[in-house]
Amino acid sequence: MPPSDPSLIRGWLEAIGPELAERVREDVSLRPLTTLRVGGPAERYLRVETEHELATAAAAAQRIGVSCFVLAGGSNLCISDRGIRGIVIHNAAQACSIGPVTYAAAGHGLILLSLKALEAGLAGLAFAIGIPGSVGGALVSNAGAYRHSIGPLVRRVLVTHAGETGWVGPEWMQFGYRDSRLRHSGAPAGCLVAVELGLEPGCADTIRSEARRYQHNRIWRQPWAPSAGSFFKNVYDAELAQRVPDLPDDLRKAGVVPAGYLSQACGCRGLRCGDAQISPRHGNFIVNTGQATASDVRNLAEEVKRRVMERFGVALEEEVIYAGDWEQWTAAA
Repeated sequence: MPPSDPSLIRGWLEAIGPELAERVREDVSLRPLTTLRVGGPAERYLRVETEHELATAAAAAQRIGVSCFVLAGGSNLCISDRGIRGIVIHNAAQACSIGPVTYAAAGHGLILLSLKALEAGLAGLAFAIGIPGSVGGALVSNAGAYRHSIGPLVRRVLVTHAGETGWVGPEWMQFGYRDSRLRHSGAPAGCLVAVELGLEPGCADTIRSEARRYQHNRIWRQPWAPSAGSFFKNVYDAELAQRVPDLPDDLRKAGVVPAGYLSQACGCRGLRCGDAQISPRHGNFIVNTGQATASDVRNLAEEVKRRVMERFGVALEEEVIYAGDWEQWTAAA
């Protein structure tokens, strides 16, 4: 992928104004900014601290037509070893107001938001305890766990779209299972700036107990090494659920097959490609055991998909997003 048109970059720098333009840097490594600890450089990098700065930078990029990628918590991502062309905006906006209608900037940490809601005695976000990343990232993939997700909580979203910023309803997001319109290739560019969530008042002790139970499950089942989080989406297939060994009865009855069980049944736990490894603790986590590359990670993911397809006839779909320049990548033989 060739470098961005210099005239577009100059136009964007002029449009965002001197205060932001003087903070723009070139060839910044994105590896330390992701939870998986892989990825090449950003062609241009700008860290923003407020919703206004984010909206200004994103709107200018959309109007001028230069590629723009927004990064916040860095989870659920596998950035190419060749990096990201165009502009990478690192969203560090942290504004938050907790209440029955909770406002959160898209850069706010999801775990921290769930803790604040818990302390305020507000129910709805207990499932998010232990889910890394930002509120914006959670919205992009409709993050969830334990049969809950963030989508149903959304009242409205502040979006920069087609060079303008304004509030839209949750239907704009087109939420699905671990999905939204912002995950779809070819969808019009949009930048999430902030969100309002509807949370119900509840008993703080009950909410705390629920969150503690979820967190306990994560601590004992999920790996601690760097990862992007759950790599593949679960599969909803009643017939498949009858064929997968060791699947708990409640999941079998519900027709839900977690990807980790499919991976485990295919002997993938502990499988390696370079320093990327399927966690020995959980078959749906690819961990970085040292100096894994993004290509290592993707090649390992492809091997898991191949094995699952060969044994069960099921095509696993990534929950993790492949971002950046992958044009020259081909799966290892």
